[in-house]
Amino acid sequence: MYITEMFNSELVQQHQTEEEDNTPLKLSDLRKTKLTLTQLHRLRIMNDVRRLEKEQDLEKVRSQYKPAEVAPPM
Repeated sequence: MYITEMFNSELVQQHQTEEEDNTPLKLSDLRKTKLTLTQLHRLRIMNDVRRLEKEQDLEKVRSQYKPAEVAPPM
């Protein structure tokens, strides 16, 4: 989870739901949990979405901090 997701509740609701978290771990659980194919698929999609969001953020930063264009002398 990113820090921006903590303050923006819309992002948290898009990435996870309470009904998907149906296996809370207990201290007595000794076995490693296994991911299902559905969970792997969702993780891949979330990774793609985060990569796209990062690229968009980088484009915004590049446009904000690019050097000013120099006007040709008259």
